[in-house]
Amino acid sequence: MLDEKKYGIHDGPVMDAESGSPVGEKNGGYYDDTGAVPGETFSYGNSTTAKIQRFAGRFNIEQRGIERVPESERTDSNLHKVGTMWLAANMVVSSFAIGALAVPIFDLGFVDALLTIFFINILGIFPVCFFSTFGPRFGLRQMVLSRYFYGYYGVKLIAFFNVLACVGWSSVNVIVGAQILNAINSNVPGWAGIIIIAAATFFVTLFGYKVVHAYEFWSWIPCFIVFLIVLGEFVHSGQFSNIPMGFGESEAGSVLSFAASVFGFATGWTSYAADYTVYQPTNSSKTKVFLWTFAGLIFPLCFTEMLGLAVVTASVNNPTVAEGYDTNIGVLLAYVLSPLGRFGQFCLVILALSIIANNCPNIYSVTFSLQVMSRWTAVVPRFIWTFIGTLVYCAIAIPGYSHFASVLEDFMLLIGYWLAIYEGIALTEHFFFKRGFPGYDISIYRDAARLPPGIAAIVAFCFGIMGAVLGMAQVWFIGPIGTLIGTGYGGDVGFPLAFAFSAVSYGLLRTLEKGYFKR
Repeated sequence: MLDEKKYGIHDGPVMDAESGSPVGEKNGGYYDDTGAVPGETFSYGNSTTAKIQRFAGRFNIEQRGIERVPESERTDSNLHKVGTMWLAANMVVSSFAIGALAVPIFDLGFVDALLTIFFINILGIFPVCFFSTFGPRFGLRQMVLSRYFYGYYGVKLIAFFNVLACVGWSSVNVIVGAQILNAINSNVPGWAGIIIIAAATFFVTLFGYKVVHAYEFWSWIPCFIVFLIVLGEFVHSGQFSNIPMGFGESEAGSVLSFAASVFGFATGWTSYAADYTVYQPTNSSKTKVFLWTFAGLIFPLCFTEMLGLAVVTASVNNPTVAEGYDTNIGVLLAYVLSPLGRFGQFCLVILALSIIANNCPNIYSVTFSLQVMSRWTAVVPRFIWTFIGTLVYCAIAIPGYSHFASVLEDFMLLIGYWLAIYEGIALTEHFFFKRGFPGYDISIYRDAARLPPGIAAIVAFCFGIMGAVLGMAQVWFIGPIGTLIGTGYGGDVGFPLAFAFSAVSYGLLRTLEKGYFKR
């Protein structure tokens, strides 16, 4: 641990030298820099960690991990970067693939699937937008902020699930990218495609926050152009089929199950949200941060998923399209772009490389989950964890490409319900116990004895798992409530039940916990 007085770590509000008032008070704000760690302190001393940090600093690699950002270093006042960050991360082939699930997997019509995509995405991204506003206010990463909901020790469980999500989805995404490269040129083996995409992702995330934002600021543009070309080619082909909407129990079950897939993808960024706004000034407008995040998410999610839905409708009357989808999403896209010849192949390369933008948030944010696990993991520099995380997901993806890609994806969908539980507990704590932002004491974010004990949160998390199990309808398991909805494979209500069970149980348990522990 750093000597806070020796290295200038703030233990109270930053005071204005002339007025003697807390910095920002003159502007109606209150910039309490308690526990903030100045950037220059990471390279102090002669320890191995300090030497590594000094070496990294020479190349402008971000040295900061889970330490709080002082107000003086929150200089990223460009709010539209918040929007482009999520615009690039979702203007990707993975989002296209979500929309393409509607017809072959869930047997939906065009209009009902279209409406599901629109409304469920709005619902799914609201928590991401909301928690993005916490970054400028507190200068803390999302997993560190989660200590205020789950306690100092309880958050380690959340961090564990977040690590699984980051590494697991990175593996699934990179396999999709490698499949597209293989569809272009069969001489490019899966392992080579995985290494190409993973290496590029590592290079971007290695340098940290500024480079991640800079890359995402531009990378969505070529992807958007290619998706427009896909749209144009598909319209020109005349193969769109306006599949009629279903009805009855079967339709209800299919809509709910497709909605679960759409919601899980959209809300999946919640556990990273504040990581990408921590360098925004404290006086950044919460409304503007929320709206920029909303705009950056809703447009690419709806556009790519609706495009995927439209393209896959051709599978009803065209066996070649159906066969392409059954092989992998890359073959489906290759079919649509095949009339363009080599230019179409170039477009596919762009879409394959879109996975870089998709995986950057996963690999950048996994480091903070690893750092909150323990004191020794917190000492390991962020960029080293980035390298280790990259090696791990490559080690999963390379054998997974040929042997268990579908199993891996099914597993990731199965554990995805944890996000609804996370949101149920966090939002209940924020609105009913903290009663908004003034209820957070920023001075205690590293103090286990003053943070919530976390007992109520962990027990409520277990209740949330119960709700998810009762309501899920997955390949591996259909819950007793999920079975009652629809026909055949049931209807997935795991997300709303997980949220409801965790939120209600937490409200009751936290009342008892707070009354007993007084914190």
